[in-house]
Amino acid sequence: MRQKLVIGNWKMHGSLAANATLLAGIKATPARARLAVCVPFPYLAQCQAELTGSSIGWGAQDVSAETRGAFTGEVAAPMLGDFGCTYVLVGHSERRTYHGETDTTVATKALRALESGIVPVVCVGETLAQREAGETEAVVGRQLTAVLDALSIEQLGRIVLAYEPVWAIGTGKTATSAQAQAVHAFLRQQVAARGSELAEVAARLPILYGGSVKPDNAAELFSMSDIDGGLIGGASLKAEDFLAIGNA
Repeated sequence: MRQKLVIGNWKMHGSLAANATLLAGIKATPARARLAVCVPFPYLAQCQAELTGSSIGWGAQDVSAETRGAFTGEVAAPMLGDFGCTYVLVGHSERRTYHGETDTTVATKALRALESGIVPVVCVGETLAQREAGETEAVVGRQLTAVLDALSIEQLGRIVLAYEPVWAIGTGKTATSAQAQAVHAFLRQQVAARGSELAEVAARLPILYGGSVKPDNAAELFSMSDIDGGLIGGASLKAEDFLAIGNA
């Protein structure tokens, strides 16, 4: 059975003082799920100092598609490794929308992370217009295919997927458990359909749901057979809520 994984995405929030309080609260009580936080780059050192030796993992919210060079403002995967990152988000809808990241760029970023021993959390999802047009499977399928084409079977066995319907991020709207389960099952089937060698990878691939997950809806979402946890936005900024989701 796949163990549940709950990752907090702090987005562009935090301060040294607020983070210290939040991390202390998260560490204070064990959770049933594995927990991790993906934080802004300046706070990786703080997470490394505060969380080393705990059961809570940490990571970044983005990584460069380049490994080194004259790329001002970029942060390379080996740099994240220096701060003990276990995870890094790639292809979050906000990166795709506001920074024009393509499916190919996202796949390259996933590869760079894996080369440095970091688990890429590959985000896929559709807009409201795409869902209403019946294009959900076509959109998330295209996004996933770019990653499947770029990675080896061994590498695919080391990623995490996250389905995040864009229309449910920060809007208060949430996909029903049935809607989310249907897309998760589709994603798992798409991996398995690539060949018999990927059937086992597909069976153990963690697929998280992201989109206005809260303590009061987490249990129902996580009870679905293909939903292996959550990628949590706003609720990850409150220790009580984040732990409640981790225990859902």
